[in-house]
Amino acid sequence: MSVIWGIPYLLIKVAVEGVSAPVLVLVRTAVGAAVLLPLALARGGWSPVLRCWKPVLAFAFFEIVAAWLLLSDAEQHISSSLTGLLIAAAPIIAAVLERLTGGDGRLGGKRIAGLAVGLVGVAVLAGPEMTGGSAWPVSEVLLVALCYASAALIAARFLADVPSLPMTAACLGIAAVVYVGPAVATWPTAMPSARVLAAMAGLAVICTAVAFIVFFALIREVGAARALVFTYVNPAVALAAGVIVLNEPLTPWNLAGLALILAGLVLTTRRQGPAGAPEMVQAAPR
Repeated sequence: MSVIWGIPYLLIKVAVEGVSAPVLVLVRTAVGAAVLLPLALARGGWSPVLRCWKPVLAFAFFEIVAAWLLLSDAEQHISSSLTGLLIAAAPIIAAVLERLTGGDGRLGGKRIAGLAVGLVGVAVLAGPEMTGGSAWPVSEVLLVALCYASAALIAARFLADVPSLPMTAACLGIAAVVYVGPAVATWPTAMPSARVLAAMAGLAVICTAVAFIVFFALIREVGAARALVFTYVNPAVALAAGVIVLNEPLTPWNLAGLALILAGLVLTTRRQGPAGAPEMVQAAPR
């Protein structure tokens, strides 16, 4: 899972070389829905999805419709490694949103310290880019992190009892319908290169359809809390993929930001269970 959801930033960076952001989102969501819908229909469980259609729509908007467009547009201007590092702030933002919206997440000393450390890490990463002419793309990525955090909050409060497979299939299908028009309007006039097509295929099949299937299997195997441990490794995978495959620069700012964000994540997204054992707080998967 760390690899499957750590390399989408690399694949998006390659794909936007040949297609528009709406086309990329359409392909990714349509293929994902085409793979997951038959499985979801075979297993059933659609009644809770239909009953909770309002929060499902809200979740689809934040998790996919808005987030994936902003992400694809931003990567036309900034590196995939920086994108993956900035997205890692989503669980930290989720902790803040939970508290601001009246959730029961208590901000003890360790969590406050984690928030501060994580936000410093974001500032270390975003600061040089903000002053270097990439203010809007960096802002787009931070908005994506906010979208993912909002989706996590909606899922935790309103969709806890909704089966994941039909809900995900429905969200991907909704997003695909939304992007038909924008994708047709920006359809490429020439066939994209084999490199772009391969990136789109990998993003749609591996990082969307297969990713959710594997993620659900992982949850069944080890539980939701332990399954999310891989989110701690995603930023490092995104950074390594961009540097190794695309020859993106590895700067001291990247390493420092990664270290600070990971430290902030550890402090912010862990809490003490009833018996004193640490228990991971759920965050939305990427």
